Amino acid sequence: MRIGLLIYGSLEMISGGFIYDRTLVRHLRGQGDRVEVISLPWRSYGRGLLDNLSPGLFRSLREAPLDLLLQDELVHPSCFWLNRRLQGRVPYPIISLVHHLRSSEARPSWESQLYREVERQYLASVAGFVFISRTTRADVERLVGTGRPGVVAYPGGDRLPGALTPDRIAARSRAPGPLRIISVANLIPRKEVHTLVAALAGLPREGWRLTVAGSLSADPGYARAVRGQVDQAGLSAQVDLLGTLADQDLAGHLAESHVLAVPSSYEGLGIVYLEGMRFGLPAVASNAGAAREIISPGEDGFLVPPGDAAALARCLGLLMEDRELLMRLSLQARQRSATHPTWSESVALVHRFLHRFEA
Repeated sequence: MRIGLLIYGSLEMISGGFIYDRTLVRHLRGQGDRVEVISLPWRSYGRGLLDNLSPGLFRSLREAPLDLLLQDELVHPSCFWLNRRLQGRVPYPIISLVHHLRSSEARPSWESQLYREVERQYLASVAGFVFISRTTRADVERLVGTGRPGVVAYPGGDRLPGALTPDRIAARSRAPGPLRIISVANLIPRKEVHTLVAALAGLPREGWRLTVAGSLSADPGYARAVRGQVDQAGLSAQVDLLGTLADQDLAGHLAESHVLAVPSSYEGLGIVYLEGMRFGLPAVASNAGAAREIISPGEDGFLVPPGDAAALARCLGLLMEDRELLMRLSLQARQRSATHPTWSESVALVHRFLHRFEA
């Protein structure tokens, strides 16, 4: 089967969505499909909308020798009307891979209304969907209703090398020393690293250490603001901003940490929660989005309202003060990860779904 994957930027970019996309591409190619990655440049939202009028893009997609075009939903600004222009002019169906909707993120009302309308037009222009969570599916169906074929294929949590035994997790929990918190997040406002720093600023400094692993260049202005917040609070000795890490290094940091805290204002699921739980890390996330599909509060992690530094501090303070609670949640987090679909199982599900459209 000849499949095109339409994305913004490079498939090698560091984010959960691109991890999903490239894992899927590897699997499809391994199953004998011919996959062509079609990349559009990252632009402002308004510039992306102008792609719908591009004769070159229209011509290249109309003439592409494909059996199916899979579009990462990120490209919806460039395709919301372009897809309608292609209908009846191409022999292949267009399927959307939806990580999460831009209109689901916390934004000013006027922005949300704009994004909601553009996404509604885009989602109505495709023949089917691959969703990464039930929450994302529900968000899409609220905009365009039911009736189109779709499949929920969760990302896996088994990408990183290594894993920990229950005995090692228990020993790590009981060992003396500060609570080692890791946040795996590109420094962008949606990941709420500033809220995490604010929460920790109110806890005893000798009781915790924070490591942040993620791009420092995705939003340079926000990264500078977080650095300034850390310096102003006098927390430079407690907070390490490491930047992007190689998988082996990231796995090492996860193995040595006690808890994963990524209190994003919204997540379509959050691959990093699954990856951390495999290393026995209770996950602390916000209750906005799909994290609630994989985190059971008080059992293997905590969910807090987005932007609520006080609630976040209470959860982290509990784990800092009660190492038996930390151990119980850590072991349950590992057990929860063992019941989650693997990457191989999930991308195989997508493979079967896409081949339903084969002529």
